[in-house]
Order: sequence, then structure tokens, then C-alpha cells
Amino acid sequence: MTKNGILLFAHGARDPAWAQPFEATANALRARAESQHAEIALAFLEFMSPTLLEAGRQLAAKGCTQVTVVPLFLGAGGHVRKDLPRLMSEMAEQHPHVQWRLSAAVGETAILIQALSDAAWALAHQE
Repeated sequence: MTKNGILLFAHGARDPAWAQPFEATANALRARAESQHAEIALAFLEFMSPTLLEAGRQLAAKGCTQVTVVPLFLGAGGHVRKDLPRLMSEMAEQHPHVQWRLSAAVGETAILIQALSDAAWALAHQE
């Protein structure tokens, strides 16, 4: 039986308040995925916990056999192009029974580009 997981991956920061939008995103996704019995995890590259490897281990321990890693980055810079593939390889070595799939960075999707445009327009026209 296949059990799916979604692993959201953000950069991380020293200020805990920075993570609030990402935690809200993870919570909204959990509510959406509940009916599909999918597991959702949020991980960070640096400064915050859990790391990608820790969150991946947690999803594997919950029985996920397919996990999609979704970078919560506006663009695919060095972290997404270089660091993330290395971490994905480590997860695949540590959990060979799990299929790990890497999606595009959310900032490269048409839906987020439109949402950013809409938000910028709305903010610029507030009175």
C-alpha cells in the first residue's frame, strides 16, 4: 500500500517569527491532505528544526512510501539547485524503501507568481 507524504522545505532564519507563514502553510496543507491520509512535514535548511533529513526520517517512520519535497523558495538558487539534490540523495540512501521526488520551487509556479502580483497590487492600493 502506498502512503504519500509532502515535505515542505524552507530556508530557515534565526528569528522564530520568520517561520510563521511557513508553519501556517504546513497547517493549511495538513487540513487539505487529511482526507487523503497524506502526511505533511515542514523542514528547514538552517537555523531551525527539523532539518530535511530529520523530517524525511519522520515521514519514513510514519510509513510514507512516496514523498514529494516541495521547496518553499521564490526561486531556484544555489540551495535548491545544489544543496537540495545532495540532501535528497542522502534521504534516498537512508530510506531506500521511500520514493523521493523533488518538485519545482513554489516561486516558479504560475499560481504563486499571480498571487504575488495580486498581493503587491493590493498592498500598493491600500488607503
